[in-house]
Amino acid sequence: MAIKVRLARGGSKKRPFYRIVVADSRMPRDGRYIEKVGTYNPLLPKDSEDRVKMDVERIQYWLTQGAQLTDRVSRFLEAAGVVEKKERANMKKAEPGKKAQDRAEARAEKAKAAEEAAKEAAAAPAEEETAES
Repeated sequence: MAIKVRLARGGSKKRPFYRIVVADSRMPRDGRYIEKVGTYNPLLPKDSEDRVKMDVERIQYWLTQGAQLTDRVSRFLEAAGVVEKKERANMKKAEPGKKAQDRAEARAEKAKAAEEAAKEAAAAPAEEETAES
C-alpha cells in the first residue's frame, strides 16, 4: 500500500481550507484517509501561526513507515525545519519565448539608433548657429 502525506481540501467555494492527512495514494483527494496530522489555511496571512499547523511527531512516524510527501507538504516541513531542503528545477516558465526575445532586442536596437540620431540632430544645429554668428 502506497501511503502519502498530502492535502485534502475542505471549505466552501472560493474559501479553501486544507487538512494535512496521511492517506492511501489510491484514495480520492478529499476521500478516505488514515490519519489527520495537521491543517493549512491559505486565507490567513503568511506570518500567522495558525496558517499551518502540523503534528510533526506523527508526520515523522509516518515517514519512517515509508510514507511519501507531496510537494506542498514537503515545503511546509522544510519551512518548519523538519526535512532538509530539496533542490528543485527552476523551470524558467516566466521567460518569454525566443521570437519574443528577438523582437525585444530589435526594439531595443531601434530605440538606441533613434536616440543616437536625435543626439546627432541636436548637436548639428548648434554647430551651424556658431558658424553663422
